[in-house]
Amino acid sequence: MVALLSACAHEKADTGASSGAATAAPSGPVPGSEADLVANVGDRIFYDLNKSGLTSDAQATLQKQASWLAQYPQVNVEIAGNCDDRGTEEYNIALGQRRANAARDFLVAKGVASSRISTISYGKDRPTAVGDDESAWAQNRNAITAVK
Repeated sequence: MVALLSACAHEKADTGASSGAATAAPSGPVPGSEADLVANVGDRIFYDLNKSGLTSDAQATLQKQASWLAQYPQVNVEIAGNCDDRGTEEYNIALGQRRANAARDFLVAKGVASSRISTISYGKDRPTAVGDDESAWAQNRNAITAVK
């Protein structure tokens, strides 16, 4: 009887798992998710002081967003325009809206259906960087694209 038990001790137990890359859990964000957009494309563009025109860096990021949106036609987005904390509330709300609209218009010109894109302005109410210096202000002059 001892011989039988020792023979069984060398066999692998069947755990139901198989080896190989096909069963490896996917790493990274889920394709088509907001995390995918942020990690692999970029979710924000930046603007110069008191401007809503797109810089070449902003256009490059928006081009990547347009390609990503073409790859995931079921995804809708919202573009939020933001400003630094200088200027009046009314001025910054209007400027933030122009910034969001500029980003939307670029995406539409690249083939993204306007029905997939909504825009909103938060003016200076949602800063991403805290501080009263040019570094913080520059980070807060943005448009952020979010999956809806």
